[in-house]
Amino acid sequence: MKYRKKGIKKEHHIIEDGEELLEDLVKKGLVKSIIPGRIKTTPKGQPGNPRLTFQYETNSGAKLLLKKGSTVQEVFVITSNIEDLKEYITKKYKNK
Repeated sequence: MKYRKKGIKKEHHIIEDGEELLEDLVKKGLVKSIIPGRIKTTPKGQPGNPRLTFQYETNSGAKLLLKKGSTVQEVFVITSNIEDLKEYITKKYKNK
């Protein structure tokens, strides 16, 4: 069932511990809405902390990747604040 909670569309699962990172983007006013996409993982999953990377701009916002170990999830965000979003993600996750 599709529904939204704190700006995140709940149609697909979200990588474990990744929801908090996405909610943080909404709380900081960097994005208006979040649409999680498919999750890709390798058979030999590696542990790790969740982190976000900026991929590219879209017509309505941007595509991000939510990563945890060897698991990757596409995340589409709606925003009119691309540069601030990109700067925030780059600074927060540059050393991770």
